[in-house]
Amino acid sequence: MSGSISPSEISRLQTALRRLLGSEKLTINPAPRAGMSVELAADGEVIGTIHRDDEDGDVSYAVNIVVLEEDLPAAK
Repeated sequence: MSGSISPSEISRLQTALRRLLGSEKLTINPAPRAGMSVELAADGEVIGTIHRDDEDGDVSYAVNIVVLEEDLPAAK
């Protein structure tokens, strides 16, 4: 079952992802409305979403990062 992510979890996740991915430019934006996903941003640009899963008391977070083809460097 998925659940909402609390402000405390957002802060802890942001710290963990910054450390794990090596970038202080990562931020996690709270969900704009109930039932929506929180957003992961890099230097202010939204790059994906984070979903919380609480199955049998084991909480995990799934990060879905989206890269648009238009953001890729030109093919060689």
